[in-house]
Amino acid sequence: MATPLEALLASRYLSLATFRRDGTPVATPVWFAEDSGALYVFTNGATGKVKRLRRDARARIARCTMGGRLTGPWLDTEARIVDEPAESARAYRALRGRYGLSMRIADLCSTVVGRMGAREIVRIGIPPDVEGGPPRP
Repeated sequence: MATPLEALLASRYLSLATFRRDGTPVATPVWFAEDSGALYVFTNGATGKVKRLRRDARARIARCTMGGRLTGPWLDTEARIVDEPAESARAYRALRGRYGLSMRIADLCSTVVGRMGAREIVRIGIPPDVEGGPPRP
């Protein structure tokens, strides 16, 4: 039987919820990849989730379908926008390794329409309450 962490990592999509100023969560299904004990997603830098994360690192994640229907429980965590080029490069390698041709096509499309430079990488901490995740401090 898979641990909660293995189940999370086996999911193709992750629902990432960030919080508005009034505390209302806003969830979005995203592609994700694990690397060095963190989860990474990419998104357009002008999206609401990026603006919300710049203000408040609180987030929650859950396994989900492509359409955003949850297939697992919400897990509280923190997320931040990656500022270091080396970490961004590692995140893209992990995403390309996980999604293969689909990720390369997404990269090509973003490049063709001039949006590749507008992307941001988001680093999501693996929640400590997930069995197999990092220990609680």
